[in-house]
Amino acid sequence: MASMNGSPGDPSHDIHTEARGPHWIGWVTLPGSDKPERSIILIGKTREEAEARARAWITSIYKSP
Repeated sequence: MASMNGSPGDPSHDIHTEARGPHWIGWVTLPGSDKPERSIILIGKTREEAEARARAWITSIYKSP
């Protein structure tokens, strides 16, 4: 499992990834938590794709309208 602290859209979240079979999953957590924020898991063909999807998702949540 890999994790990154923060994201460009919201540095108060951590991004995690893990290989699962032929794909990777990514999820976002609050610091100190291991549970996916809003129970959202994102799928990617590669670790980079799963991380990018997680960053895009958390950025979209905190984007100003």
